[in-house]
This record gives sequence, C-alpha cells and structure tokens, in this order.
Amino acid sequence: MRILICIGLILILGSCNSSGDNSESEKFEYDLYHPSEMSLLMNHMLLVNDSIKKQIIAGEIPQDFPKEFLAIDTAVMTDTKFRTEIFDAYSKVLIDNQKDLFDTDVAVPLVDKYNNTINTCLACHKTECVGPIPKIEKLLIR
Repeated sequence: MRILICIGLILILGSCNSSGDNSESEKFEYDLYHPSEMSLLMNHMLLVNDSIKKQIIAGEIPQDFPKEFLAIDTAVMTDTKFRTEIFDAYSKVLIDNQKDLFDTDVAVPLVDKYNNTINTCLACHKTECVGPIPKIEKLLIR
C-alpha cells in the first residue's frame, strides 16, 4: 500500500509544470495607480499648507507664494475628472486667497486669511471630489 501511495505522489509531483514556462504570468500586467498631475499638485498643496499652518501657529509670517500652485489651471486631471466652470471659479478664488497669505498689505488677520484659503479648498471639494475633505479639514486653524 505504501508503494502505491509513493508512486501516486511521484506521478502527481511529476505532472506539475516544471519547465519554467511562465507565459501566462508574463502576459499578466498589473494595473498600477499612476497619480495625475492634478493629484500630485493637490498633495503638494496639502503639504505646503500644512507647513504654512505650522508657521502661523509658531507666530511666523509665511514669506513666499508657492508659484507651482499656479499649475492648478493647467494640470492634467485624473481620467474620470474634467474641468468644470465650478472648478475653474474655485481655483481662481483659491489662488487669490493663497496669494493674500503672503500680502502684508491685506488688513485681514493672518489666521483668517489662511482659513479662508482652506475653506475655499473645502468648498470646491464638496462639489467636485469629496475624498480628501477629512485631510483638508485638519489644515484649519481652530
């Protein structure tokens, strides 16, 4: 009986494809996520605004407007997203608010200017792409 079991195991193991032919797995392509220019820009804006928040809380005045933010008008969006009139309107207000953060002639308190900028982000994301709202809300200075 043991001999039959051993012969059976040898036949089963021998029937496995041991030639190393991986043609099936070589044809399979992974669908990896590639962030769009807009997604990369928005993530960068999140990091920069978090840094600005920390500066303001520390009593520092932000110095230089991040010019790369101007790419919001031209950055390529994710395949499923399209520029709308709403997005264009919010992006213009966002850039104006962001520039005001660095304008010492604007009489609005710095914390209010900063929160106006973040609230513009929130307002747009409530109409266009709700996913990042929890992260954006954390940027507010309370």
